[in-house]
Amino acid sequence: MAYSVAVAGASGYAGGELLRLLAGHPEFDVRTVTANSNAGARLLDVQPHLRSLAHLTLVETTPETLSGHDIVFLALPHGKSGELTSHLPADTLVVDCGADHRLVSEEDWAAFYGGDYYGAWAYGVPELPLAGGAAGQKQRDRLVGARRIAAPGCNASTVSLALAPGIRAGVIEAADIVAVLAVGPSGAGKSLTNANLASEILGSANPYAIGGVHRHIPEIAQNLRWAGAVAPTISFTPVIVPMSRGILATSTARIVPGTSAAAVRAAWEEAYANEPFVQVLPAGQFPRTADVLGANTALIGLAVDEAAGRVVTVTAVDNLAKGTAGAAIQSANIALGLPETSGLSVNGVAP
Repeated sequence: MAYSVAVAGASGYAGGELLRLLAGHPEFDVRTVTANSNAGARLLDVQPHLRSLAHLTLVETTPETLSGHDIVFLALPHGKSGELTSHLPADTLVVDCGADHRLVSEEDWAAFYGGDYYGAWAYGVPELPLAGGAAGQKQRDRLVGARRIAAPGCNASTVSLALAPGIRAGVIEAADIVAVLAVGPSGAGKSLTNANLASEILGSANPYAIGGVHRHIPEIAQNLRWAGAVAPTISFTPVIVPMSRGILATSTARIVPGTSAAAVRAAWEEAYANEPFVQVLPAGQFPRTADVLGANTALIGLAVDEAAGRVVTVTAVDNLAKGTAGAAIQSANIALGLPETSGLSVNGVAP
């Protein structure tokens, strides 16, 4: 018997990607889709690529419309998920693709988001290496049986996966981390802003949220602390580039003195050796965002800059797939005891 599913915020980019992936899931049956201003419209009128879900009509987002399902996925702006979740049954699996339940620190929430703090849920990056406990422990262990899951910020999970193996293995330092990301504008959602107009983006590369103010910074630091960092510091600079979706993150960190290049590479290869969705490329190879388009895959290329004493990782993800919706569904699979790969593909779309 299939699990009944509701998706809130189904008219947005993240909601649309959730539905695209859920439509091919063998165990999930999407029965309810909700929206705000688009309530009352046919789903197909706002998400015309979702042909197999043409029978669905968007309804208002309320606790009443979401209750009664086995699984609820929330793809809402920050501050909106928390208003709903306390009204949903405790035995319902709720997966929040927004920011409301990612941060353990209420102080970080106040500094980077503001407004009411709704508490942290199980964090939905299964492959994230964790320090302490059994050797090889990962975040997926904390997702088994969970009924409240916070899907990650797309930039945050990309940088965290890129560096956590080195932190856990003790081969890189947690201070003086630098990450520069080329990102597609779909990560900012569908809301109309001048900065995201095609005339502003096409033919240009536009940095934003510079100088330690991006909201994903405390999430990255939190993840690296889980991997074993004591006091991580990160300089994080995202740059909007003219591609609709995707992240290419170049993340660098100082290598612990005396550590060999072979030991550095071994830390990443061992961390992700058996992971279906996070893959370390052979030496000398580096990914493109085109390689992961539409896939629940993170590809990591790694180099050791011996002259600078730094490791350089280049990580590609589809921000809407592995960065958001794919991570949410993967985490839900784990929570329910289903095969982790159900409904998800490692294959991208090319050209």
